[in-house]
Amino acid sequence: MSWTTRPETAGDAAAVRAVVEAAFPTAAEAGLVNALRGDAAWIPGLSAVAVAPDGRVAGYALLTRCTAGGADALALAPVAVSPRFQQRGAGGAAVRAVLAAAARRAAAGGERLVVVLGHPEYYPRFGFTRASALGVGVAFEVPDEALMALVLEGPGPVPSGTVRYPAPFGV
Repeated sequence: MSWTTRPETAGDAAAVRAVVEAAFPTAAEAGLVNALRGDAAWIPGLSAVAVAPDGRVAGYALLTRCTAGGADALALAPVAVSPRFQQRGAGGAAVRAVLAAAARRAAAGGERLVVVLGHPEYYPRFGFTRASALGVGVAFEVPDEALMALVLEGPGPVPSGTVRYPAPFGV
């Protein structure tokens, strides 16, 4: 299935919340998205929706500011797909859309590192590798293969060190 993607708009908030709530076992991730919208970590244009042929929001991906070793970086979370559209490419389309927007920022001198804590079988298709190989880690216990990073092309050094997530993540 071919997906149309676009940056999230303010009018998408309710639809995004519904998708995120449906995709996860609790409403915690939907609450996280709402909290991030009001946080300094939010970057307009780095949240994307995948739109179904009938116009409904089917998938969602979000990048927000974080730091790695004190340097600016991006965190990919959450990625969510409405259950009726799972395994059909909506999530991948939304991820590719936010990563393309992040790549444009990096080329212009923005953040060059994206981190994700997720399924090690899923995220490598977008270029993510083990973060530990880049000297990137977190201050809490996670399996090494679950913390992944992607380096974007652009000027300046690639951050390394401990990732600090924005306060709404609660870690």
